[in-house]
Amino acid sequence: MNEAEFTDDSGRVGAVVIGGGLAGITAALALADAGVRVTLLEGRPRLGGLAFSFRRGELTVDNGQHVFLRCCTAYRWFLDRVDATALAPLQDRLDVPVLDLEASPGRRLGRIGRSALPVPLHLARSLATYQHLSLAERAKVGRAALALKGLDLTDPALDAQNFGDWLAGHGQSRRAVEALWDLVGVATLNAVAQDSSLGLAAMVFKTGLLSDPGAADIGWARVPLGELHDTLARKALDSAGVRTEIRTRVTSVSSLENGRWSVQVPGERIEADTVVLAVPQREAHDLLPEGALDAPGRLLDIGTAPILNVHVVYDRKVLTAPFFAALGSPVQWVFDRTEASGLREGQYLALSQSAAQDEIDEPVAALRERYLPELERLLPGARGAVVEDFFVTRERTATFAPAPGVGRLRPGARTNAPGLYLAGAWTATGWPATMESAVRSGVGAADAALGALGRPRDHLLGLFEEAA
Repeated sequence: MNEAEFTDDSGRVGAVVIGGGLAGITAALALADAGVRVTLLEGRPRLGGLAFSFRRGELTVDNGQHVFLRCCTAYRWFLDRVDATALAPLQDRLDVPVLDLEASPGRRLGRIGRSALPVPLHLARSLATYQHLSLAERAKVGRAALALKGLDLTDPALDAQNFGDWLAGHGQSRRAVEALWDLVGVATLNAVAQDSSLGLAAMVFKTGLLSDPGAADIGWARVPLGELHDTLARKALDSAGVRTEIRTRVTSVSSLENGRWSVQVPGERIEADTVVLAVPQREAHDLLPEGALDAPGRLLDIGTAPILNVHVVYDRKVLTAPFFAALGSPVQWVFDRTEASGLREGQYLALSQSAAQDEIDEPVAALRERYLPELERLLPGARGAVVEDFFVTRERTATFAPAPGVGRLRPGARTNAPGLYLAGAWTATGWPATMESAVRSGVGAADAALGALGRPRDHLLGLFEEAA
């Protein structure tokens, strides 16, 4: 690598994007689509951030199961932009099988789904027949949902309140929280209701379940995530004229007297008109020049939350559904990843365990002892099946912690330093730490940068209105 690789004929680089996760890829594409010359720098040997794949023998394994919803308009734009929409289809209609091990035989399987009726009637039939709650609990859930729908998401006071306390104050039993609110909330927020900001929780439920009949229809990649977020993303970046450098870690970002920016990588100094920092909050804190934020220490106050993924390969098919959620068990969500991984015989299941603070550092042997018997309890077909492989993947800082008060800590895209912008799922997108939030942040950073550069933003108008 030499300096000439980063410059155009005039010796100028329009923009440098630091970080090759979804936020950085999105920002780079949006800038390049407006005619800006972009260099994308990523320290890892691949793109995709925390949504990636790796090889394990003959398997291609995702580090964790990632899903999105129909209401995730920005991430769906991203899929379309990298020509991956067909590889990550949505359900025709929301349908979530929920197995309860503590229920009596014949009543263990319940379902959360929706009809084509308008909101909120689209959930009425599912709620009325959801046998994991009593009739009285279902009625109270309906009333709480209507109260939640009435909350003003722009009210900053919601951020300081606790979702668990709000649910209790609206008549929600411990069972209702476990069997419904946390069933959805833990998977989307990466925290139980008691540890979640009411503002973020209200955003999840209002947008996902109470905005449009099809908003919560679930989508997931039918191929390894690396094919979407690395291979196809790299192809889209190349086609857009973005220069992508992996294994290139930035050591400093500083402003120059001429109003431009200097980005230092080992052995090289890159100049740019604008810089987008699309890295985790602690890394952003370390790279931010003095004065770029009024209170940079707040970035260090944004907590993190882990996700544990348990991977099991059986010698035979033990699950017929593509996925299910569990109650009365430490198991949370189970997905069939057989086809996506390239497994030719048997079945590969991935267990996604969010809010895994108590388990994230447990030895593999202990996790095996806990989860294999649970899978046999949940899936009769697993009894007697041979376990061909068992392993875990751990993301100790998978997301920011959506604790009450986190909203005031999340900065917007603009900084006090002209030409320097922030992106990442942890920034002030209004969403929890999801792929959707990451893409929205990249859109926001690109929009702010293009405005300052006087470049066209027409290609972002429709998307940004949805993602703002």
